[in-house]
Amino acid sequence: MTLREQTRRVRVGSADIGGGAPVTVQSMTNTPTADTEKTLAQMRALEAAGCEIIRFAVPDMEAAAAIKALRKGTGLPLVADVHFDYRLAMTAMESGADKVRINPGNIGSKGKVRELVACARNRGIPIRIGVNGGSLPKHILARDGGPTPQGLVDAALEHVAVLEACGFYDIIISLKASGVAMTVDAYTRMAETVSYPLHLGVTEAGHAEAGLIKSAMGIGALLLRGIGDTLRVSLTGDPVKEVAAGREILTAAGLRRFGPEIISCPTCGRCGYDLESAVVAVRERLKGVNAPIRVAIMGCVVNGPGEASEADIGIACGKDRGALFKHGSLVCTLPMDELVDTLISEVLSLANTEGQ
Repeated sequence: MTLREQTRRVRVGSADIGGGAPVTVQSMTNTPTADTEKTLAQMRALEAAGCEIIRFAVPDMEAAAAIKALRKGTGLPLVADVHFDYRLAMTAMESGADKVRINPGNIGSKGKVRELVACARNRGIPIRIGVNGGSLPKHILARDGGPTPQGLVDAALEHVAVLEACGFYDIIISLKASGVAMTVDAYTRMAETVSYPLHLGVTEAGHAEAGLIKSAMGIGALLLRGIGDTLRVSLTGDPVKEVAAGREILTAAGLRRFGPEIISCPTCGRCGYDLESAVVAVRERLKGVNAPIRVAIMGCVVNGPGEASEADIGIACGKDRGALFKHGSLVCTLPMDELVDTLISEVLSLANTEGQ
């Protein structure tokens, strides 16, 4: 049994987190939450991209009250991200949030935390304790001389103890740092210490390729160790890209499949065809397909069928003709101008068969 299967299961709206439930993909809106028109539009884009849990910032009462309108706009679980004022978290829950993310260390006195916890318990709403490397308690920073993996763990455990003292156990924990090694170390230590579900992420990962690489390394390393119950890829820019990245990471880790998986070679001097254009065209034409079919698009017939033998279906391109194969076995050869269209037809046929 993996560590993931041993974690406590927590219900967030319509989604289960932990206890062996599928690892969910989250994202966070970057529109002003109180601007419900813009926020709802972004939420719909996230949902269309496959996002399974949506979080948004709640910096003031106007944002907290706006959750009522946001709740009506989607059936997805909604998470309110709150700092400094426990009243914002309570209003968010009363307005329809399915989970709140807080840092008990900055939310107010223990009395205020107890009041917040009572509200969450009465409504069956879980709490995520979010600890970041950039905002650790002063006494831990002084003890360790700066952020450390154990410092992240200890800070989170202090916050967990506050909730447990209130008899509250529907807890999810995140321990994010901007460094991959520190993030992986901290989550690994926490997974060996508690059974609460863990929300994975590398915070402030960055923009575009740099952020994707850091996130894939950190989140992927943990998933392959059996650690992590839900995730968010934190990227600068359009949050829809976070969803695509999260799904790709889960697919690469072998934990979930979201429609066709395309395998393609990096090409070499043997490739006599514009393989990149073929890959882009196939990916675009298969966007509406949900069946988990593994599709290979290889640049030559020398190693193509063998290298992609685990694919359900694929093509190996030549200069004038190419090969269509299934599970590594040759089906036929076709002129190159027919090969991609034939591949698409075969994939759609397989998808329809699997859907029956």
